[in-house]
Amino acid sequence: MSGPPVVFAGVTKRYGVAGSLAVDGVSLAIAGGSFVALVGASGSGKSTLLKTVNRLVAPDAGRVTVAGADVADEAPAALRRRIGYVFQNVGLFPHMSVAENVAIIPRLSGDGAGGEASVAGLLGRVGLAADRAGRLPRELSGGEQQRVGVARALAGGASLMLMDEPFGALDPLTRDRLATGYRALHDEIGLTTIMVTHDMAEALLIADRVLVMRDGRIVADATPRAMLAGEAGPEAAALVEVPRGQAERLRALATKPEPGPETRGA
Repeated sequence: MSGPPVVFAGVTKRYGVAGSLAVDGVSLAIAGGSFVALVGASGSGKSTLLKTVNRLVAPDAGRVTVAGADVADEAPAALRRRIGYVFQNVGLFPHMSVAENVAIIPRLSGDGAGGEASVAGLLGRVGLAADRAGRLPRELSGGEQQRVGVARALAGGASLMLMDEPFGALDPLTRDRLATGYRALHDEIGLTTIMVTHDMAEALLIADRVLVMRDGRIVADATPRAMLAGEAGPEAAALVEVPRGQAERLRALATKPEPGPETRGA
């Protein structure tokens, strides 16, 4: 069983007195069970578009449907309890233990995985040891806190996950491990995932489909393979060139001769 499809139809959002466009008439369909990455410069509209799905942002025009149902027809609180949402700052309740943080969503909704065994199972799925269940968030590393955030998002039985720069504040090694681990979890459970990221390499490595946004519009939409092949247009090519150029510079550095004794320290 796979997660639900998500469809954006003419979604538009303006901010401020001047009504500047954050999202400009976006229409696209995301297949159930797919992993889609939204990339682009800061201010391009990525997070705003993502938040229209769980009604943290209400569009000024257009509609968003999840599994064919208009999200505007459901109470925001009920909608958010069944859609997982993971963001950079995690937002764990500091006075609650890890287990209590994970169990809060099913307890509020009256269903899902709220018992001790279910919480332990969720923590295990995201790679957290059972002894972390009784700890407070401040006693965890940043990576562990983010794993708790993923477990909490799944605790209500969510099959759709929205992720807004979920690994952006982590060190590179932890970030890579978490991203790879989450992708495996996505496949195992059969989720639909929409993830905002500034890291093009991350998007290419873990997503099935990459959408590039600029000025509130989707300006490129392709698979990672097509983007790497230069088939997605100039906007995508410019973003792909960043990790590609870094990889080439690292290869050149690895083959560069070490300075001799006469020049070392000069």
